[in-house]
Amino acid sequence: MSVSETGAADAGAPSSEGVIAPLPRITLQAFCETAPVAAAMQAAVADRRMDKAHARIQMGGPAAAVEAFRAAPTPNIIVLETVSEPAALIGHLESLSESCDPGTKVVVIGHVNDVQLYRDLMRRGVSEYLVAPLDTLDILRTLSELYTTPEARHLGRTVAVMGAKGGVGSSTIAHNVSWAIARNLDASTVIVDLDVAFGTAGLNFNQDPPQGIAEALFAPERLDSNFLDRLLSRCSYNLALLAAPAMLDRTIDLDEGALDQLLELLRASIPCIVLDVPHQWTALTKRTLLGADEILIVAEPELASLRNAKNLLDLVRAGRPNDAHARLVLNQVGMPKRPEIGAAEFAKALGVEVTCSIPFDAQLFGTAANNGQMIAEVQAGSKANEAFTQIASLLTGRGEAKRGKRGLFEPLVSKLKRRKAS
Repeated sequence: MSVSETGAADAGAPSSEGVIAPLPRITLQAFCETAPVAAAMQAAVADRRMDKAHARIQMGGPAAAVEAFRAAPTPNIIVLETVSEPAALIGHLESLSESCDPGTKVVVIGHVNDVQLYRDLMRRGVSEYLVAPLDTLDILRTLSELYTTPEARHLGRTVAVMGAKGGVGSSTIAHNVSWAIARNLDASTVIVDLDVAFGTAGLNFNQDPPQGIAEALFAPERLDSNFLDRLLSRCSYNLALLAAPAMLDRTIDLDEGALDQLLELLRASIPCIVLDVPHQWTALTKRTLLGADEILIVAEPELASLRNAKNLLDLVRAGRPNDAHARLVLNQVGMPKRPEIGAAEFAKALGVEVTCSIPFDAQLFGTAANNGQMIAEVQAGSKANEAFTQIASLLTGRGEAKRGKRGLFEPLVSKLKRRKAS
């Protein structure tokens, strides 16, 4: 699968509604007049998608902005809240235009839904007009779209899968869920194995590519869409792999922004990117986890997993107030002779629902691992495979995955059921 060939607008791609692109390194100053709008702006500035932006929020509205920039350079974005009459706002904008630097974008937040005012503002070069009250995501979406080209509006969804502790099977789940997304949902998908030294994605898909994630991380100056094409290893028609070398020839000490360029390239052309996050706590791991569009935490029904899952969920809640909560999966449930914490008790302790429980099946999972196959290839009708399909649908925002081939008599049975119901 080629990055340049795979478009995010595939017919079977997961919906990208609600996926807001992170803002680039910009400067922003907001001049508010009411406390609710100032609070919403403050919440937007604190969001993960504004990590690279340098923002300042102050009170005073358009009049304060005119005074502030009489002798000072303007930032990339100026946000103005106004409660004054349209004529006064237009006057302030004309004064502001005399000192605005080329390329500065202006967003106006008003309190009246006035079409004529909107048209006047657009004619004067205002980038967007929003009507209060508005929430944090309204602001984030507007600011993001100022720097998103129309052809790149449909961004790929990133899914981070991480284990609450080592050995809980998070990589196996990440790989099988990716397979379900690609096969059952017809969405082009890339698996990114972030365990550079010990990653198992290559083994699980019976792949041994000569290049992979290491080349992307250790040679960022070479990274572009063509180079990324060569690093991807095709697993199936809709599924590609950015494999880890699993070699100890160098230590892995990466800064927290090491993945930014890679993910930006992938999101621009791949509908779904599944990040297989290793169980280690570094600045890069934390940034990757909090920056994903969806988070899946994998745990076993025992005490250490419970404690670690709680810590991860608390971190996610605090660091992503404007995003959906992380999802929790219990794996290896029903292991013989092992005392376990029940799913209901597990969920109650964490304050989150268990998305699904995957039963322990040493024979099935062992056979798949040793053969370099997915669970669906070994036993398509297993409960584990049904769970992977369910998780895939939830993570991608798709209601139902496509089913297999219909039986010969299925149309007749459906017709009889409808007659009976009527």
